Amino acid sequence: MAGGERGYRGPGRPRCPETDAAVLRATLRQLAAGGYARMSVDAIAAEAGTTKPTIYRRWASKEELAVAALAELQSADAPVPTGDTRADLIAILTDFRKKLLRPNGMAMIGTLLVEEEHTPQLLALFRERIVVPRRVGLLAVLEGAKGRGELRPDADPDAAVNMLVGSFYARYLTGEGIPTSWPARVVDAVLGGVLKDRR
Repeated sequence: MAGGERGYRGPGRPRCPETDAAVLRATLRQLAAGGYARMSVDAIAAEAGTTKPTIYRRWASKEELAVAALAELQSADAPVPTGDTRADLIAILTDFRKKLLRPNGMAMIGTLLVEEEHTPQLLALFRERIVVPRRVGLLAVLEGAKGRGELRPDADPDAAVNMLVGSFYARYLTGEGIPTSWPARVVDAVLGGVLKDRR
């Protein structure tokens, strides 16, 4: 199979959305149950009621399939920007928190990270299709605020994004949990350092 290509290739019958959804659901269950190393395309095909060739016509490799399943999970019910800087940042972080704290959410991310040495292309795809879009969404909100003149001239949106996202992992690693108040608290702390003083 040619690497780096996702999706249906060439003429023939159109893709069936129900099959795609069943395959992605089965993939997520496999990742949650045994991690990436034990994830089996044969088992996914059997659970989804399809065949390996059908899966490989949609996703060119096991790596592509794993990342596609996680990307689908992350993109589901994503908040729609409103133009309100604080509200939009809180909405994104609330969504981020919900998706990573769902059962096996962080564990499935961890199973990809441990593959960096053995399957570097897996982590590269994860960064390209999940990490980067999340950062782009946060940056877009902050750049929009900058364009509206809400930020200080010396504000650093990229550093602000690092603080917004990084605070989740810092808190998670303490084992103290991520309270529902976390999104608003971290957004207010970061905005306090980049917004213009309106007094």
